[in-house]
Amino acid sequence: MDVNRASKETVDPTYLWIGPNENTLTENGQINLTKEGALIVKDFMESLSGLYTCTLSYKTIKAETQEETTIKKRYDFLIFAYREPDYSYHMAVRFTTKSCVGRYNDLLFRVLKKILDNLISDLLCHVIEPSYKCHSVKIPESDFVNELFIAFQVNPFAPGWKSVCNDSIDCEDATNRNILEARDRIEEFFRSQAYILYHHFNKTIPAMHFVDHSFQVVRIDNCRPGFGKNEGLHSNCASCCVVCSPGTFSPDADVTCQICVSVHTYGAKACP
Repeated sequence: MDVNRASKETVDPTYLWIGPNENTLTENGQINLTKEGALIVKDFMESLSGLYTCTLSYKTIKAETQEETTIKKRYDFLIFAYREPDYSYHMAVRFTTKSCVGRYNDLLFRVLKKILDNLISDLLCHVIEPSYKCHSVKIPESDFVNELFIAFQVNPFAPGWKSVCNDSIDCEDATNRNILEARDRIEEFFRSQAYILYHHFNKTIPAMHFVDHSFQVVRIDNCRPGFGKNEGLHSNCASCCVVCSPGTFSPDADVTCQICVSVHTYGAKACP
């Protein structure tokens, strides 16, 4: 008798899959059950999240008597819908200015925003939440200088952005690719400002100009409504936006699912 074979073989196995709604799963256009017992789900949506149970039934046969015994084993799987976060970028730059009062500061601010919007408009990205403040800065071994501290966010959801999805429900790959290109273009724009300042002006430097090395950029992750991050619950995918579990919801692009005891489904976008 081949002992190794006997210890590995499974006699007359059958598999029974139960879905999150305690319904027996059968094959359809979305669900495929292989003869080896594997469950394959296509186009997985947040409503399909939950507990999946597989009951494996098989027989053991005594060699001496051929007596058959049916063995059942249950395997539980918690399956969650998830998606990659949507990227946006918070950026900050500084420009020198002659004075902290006067209309020229506001004019530069508005012109700069228009230039940046035009630079990335074909990517269906845009500048949002722009702001600036003027501060007096003491330069080491030099005098005080007035500088505009400008901050803004670059977002991949300009009007018409859904056209990049090509009829796909999950198009974060396309929007994230565009926002990365937008980040690179803006970074190159400010790099060129520094180059122009040092190579195209002689001794006369404009009163309002870009402060070299002042450009800063930080990536911000956003989750779609109904999704959020939870490193404690989903430590194996801490950077993922995972569907909000029952008892929680997320109404906007935040990265946290909020508590709501009246929610009994996955992917809730509101608290009833």
